Amino acid sequence: MSILVPLILLLLALAGAPLFAVIGASALWGFYQTEVDLQVMAVEIYRVAEMPVLIAIPLFTFAGYLLGESKAPQRLVRITDAFLGWMPGGLAIVALAACALFTAFTGASGVTIVALGALLVPALQKAGYRQQFNLGLVTTSGSLGLLFAPSLPLILYGVVAQQMALDTPVSIDDLFLAGLIPGGLMLLALSVYAALQPRDSHKTEHKFDKAEAWAAIKDSAWEIPLPVVVLGGIYSGFFAVSEAAAITALYVLIVTVLIRGEISFTKLPGVMRDSMKLVGAILLILAVSLASTNYMIDAGIPEQIFAFIQQHVSDGFTFLLLLTLFLLVLGMMLDIFSAIVIMIPIILPIAVQYGIHPVHLGILFLANMQLGYFTPPVGMNLFIASFRFNQPVMTLYRATLPFFFILLATVLIITYVPELSLMLL
Repeated sequence: MSILVPLILLLLALAGAPLFAVIGASALWGFYQTEVDLQVMAVEIYRVAEMPVLIAIPLFTFAGYLLGESKAPQRLVRITDAFLGWMPGGLAIVALAACALFTAFTGASGVTIVALGALLVPALQKAGYRQQFNLGLVTTSGSLGLLFAPSLPLILYGVVAQQMALDTPVSIDDLFLAGLIPGGLMLLALSVYAALQPRDSHKTEHKFDKAEAWAAIKDSAWEIPLPVVVLGGIYSGFFAVSEAAAITALYVLIVTVLIRGEISFTKLPGVMRDSMKLVGAILLILAVSLASTNYMIDAGIPEQIFAFIQQHVSDGFTFLLLLTLFLLVLGMMLDIFSAIVIMIPIILPIAVQYGIHPVHLGILFLANMQLGYFTPPVGMNLFIASFRFNQPVMTLYRATLPFFFILLATVLIITYVPELSLMLL
């Protein structure tokens, strides 16, 4: 019977049963086996509702969906093009910067491909870049930005890590700071590659135009203060993360609905519903996962896994290499939110035993998951881009390979040079 139940749960998961149901059932079975009152599951769900920082997730998500449904993506591309388009490879760098900023605020790479892809791919083609490069750039850029505040995966990692009573505390503010240099390194590496790309000889980057730059600033006048005030407030310590989320949501709501009028009152409920579907899924999985985490900690499962790994892996270098390979596969198979709440409670205690800082682990975890989004054969962004641009998925495989190897090199640097993540703390 003890073997039969986990087998049934595994089969249910493979058959497509909801993830929260499988995790919750496994936690209930574990508590039942150890004769713990099953009401502990309800207690864990209530504990999630009491977390003050958790309010940031629905508020940032709502703000991101509002921005995605408005004309903010077009204004973001215009202003980045005005200030960066004159550089060698300027329009390609514009695409990278715009996608990274948009993903940071929406927290969803698929949304970035859908919202910005229709703008960027034709623009890149018009500027003389090869079609394969254009597709690879936009597909890859869809997952850039997950390391920049106020990225939802960063917040969720912090929430999960804070429940584990580690000797080294993990604050979300520290995670926001830690992601700046590694995220910047990824952008820099791809920008250099983009600047070296050949183009049709008769097509050149435009020169810097003061009039267009000023017009772009005026066009984006309501969006420009958003990252400055929100991120400046967080990094300076003036705002708590939850307060920054509330300010962001209120500001974006007022601008998109009342001032610009790009989202009508009749359309607003639909945007709310779509954003809260994502939030509901995250919170439900988080609630049952925390219960499962408590069971695993009580049962000493991380210690047992660590003891097993230690028999075969004696040093942190090898552990990090194996972890990188594992996370690449995980990034292909699971969405980033599910991966965080399911795997971090298992991986984090083991990583700490190998001397890895919890904040550094969060950055390398998200960097690997970011890469997994477009890792062949089943990276999610490959299929989203295939559908969005009406291209065979094999074409997307070939288009993203150069970007994959460049970012893999940066991920290995981030993994083995922890100072990149920790120097600003």
